[in-house]
Amino acid sequence: MGKLTDILRESDADCLRHQWAETEAADEFSPLPDGEYVAHIVASEFTSSPLKGTPSYTLTFKVIEGEHTNRRFWHDCWLTEAALPRTKRDLLKLGVQSLDQLENPLPKYMRCKVKLAKRRDDNGNEYNRVRSFEVLGIDPPEQDAFAPKDDGEDTGSDAAAGEDAAVTGNGEAEVAPAAADVGSGSNS
Repeated sequence: MGKLTDILRESDADCLRHQWAETEAADEFSPLPDGEYVAHIVASEFTSSPLKGTPSYTLTFKVIEGEHTNRRFWHDCWLTEAALPRTKRDLLKLGVQSLDQLENPLPKYMRCKVKLAKRRDDNGNEYNRVRSFEVLGIDPPEQDAFAPKDDGEDTGSDAAAGEDAAVTGNGEAEVAPAAADVGSGSNS
């Protein structure tokens, strides 16, 4: 077994030991409190529940404002006959008009207002459930400080816009204004 000084200089090891002594251990992650959050959809994918294998399309949200910034939560859009009306309602808000569109990425930086509630499963485990969400718009991507400066030449930005066209069919995110109650179905 190695020593700390094998990977750090002695002075760095001493500094780290001091920081260790002064640092309080972080709390375990727990579900976010009930409430309304502004979040980006940062990922979406086809999944299935580990218990029964129920198919779903899962949205990953990342909080972008407030004290819980950078925390993530998930919303399952269940792909079953019973849940399909709710799933279709939710996906229409994202501009998805057909299931085939889900095989392409959603537009990046989709900003949503999401109502979350804490729930408890049969084993007593707490989790977050998306009660409803509303798409507020699509934010421009953050600029990379180290990216080359735009000199006015065409950089292929039209091609990047074409990625969204795969989702909406016209290169724009078509957003439904209504924020209906969203239930992600059972935790199958």
